[in-house]
Amino acid sequence: MFLNKIVLIFIGLLFFSCSHQNEKPSQKPKELVFHSSKLERKKNAPFSEAVEVGNLLFLAGQVGINPETGKLPEGGIEAETKQTLENIKDVLLTHGSDMKHVIKCTVILSTTDDFAGFNKIFREYFPENKPVRTTFAADLLVGAKIEVDVIAVKVDGFKNTRIN
Repeated sequence: MFLNKIVLIFIGLLFFSCSHQNEKPSQKPKELVFHSSKLERKKNAPFSEAVEVGNLLFLAGQVGINPETGKLPEGGIEAETKQTLENIKDVLLTHGSDMKHVIKCTVILSTTDDFAGFNKIFREYFPENKPVRTTFAADLLVGAKIEVDVIAVKVDGFKNTRIN
């Protein structure tokens, strides 16, 4: 009789535990923040420069246009890759992150022939914290040889310490 009571109590506790297991604590939806560009030529673009969701930043694709000259640099894929990654670095710094906190890159090259030159510069910008990456080739706008978009983690208390 005593054993039957213990078994019934155990079954009751198990049932109670299982019935509450699927309950999720109420979660406040993450606020979306859509950031426009600080660059005058991009202020009326039909897309955001970055979108912030919680502690993540999703950046729009960047090409190697120099923000001061409005032109692509001369020097081929290596020069364009460097300028593209500098543009990304600037956007990240503006919104509370940096290259060390990039977790995903999508890279579009105008031709797979440029892969080695691109990769040489990419390694300089990501020597230790290597983000996951997808790379493919496609036609690009404005005559660019490369376009890159990234996802990065925002850093609490991050200060923009960019030295020009």
